[in-house]
Amino acid sequence: MDWLRRFMMDRYGTDQLGIALMIFYLFLVLLASLTGAWILRLLALAVLGLCLFRMLSRNRNKRYQENVKFLQVWTPVKNWFQSLTHRAKDTRTHKYYHCPKCRNTLRVPRGKGKIQITCPVCRTEFIKKT
Repeated sequence: MDWLRRFMMDRYGTDQLGIALMIFYLFLVLLASLTGAWILRLLALAVLGLCLFRMLSRNRNKRYQENVKFLQVWTPVKNWFQSLTHRAKDTRTHKYYHCPKCRNTLRVPRGKGKIQITCPVCRTEFIKKT
């Protein structure tokens, strides 16, 4: 096992992009097995090769920069999906409105009748029924 430790020394390892590539690889393999398309199997192998290349790379700075760029794209997508799930859980107790001036999303409790809502960002006041 000492040879493995020495081999992996100064290698980049896994990060969020590597995990995303592995999930994409598994998705492609599953899709390829369901459809029988050989091109998907080939694409899955290319994704797996890229993932292994990134994990075994010694150019740590370059792999780190790739991960940062991936996170700049992935984080807003992840946050959007998380906001949808939070909104779905809140639909019985809260209502969501957009500020007419700055389009900020505001959450107000249901069942209060007509209320005056003040946007915390731009201080615009508007009346809505909850």
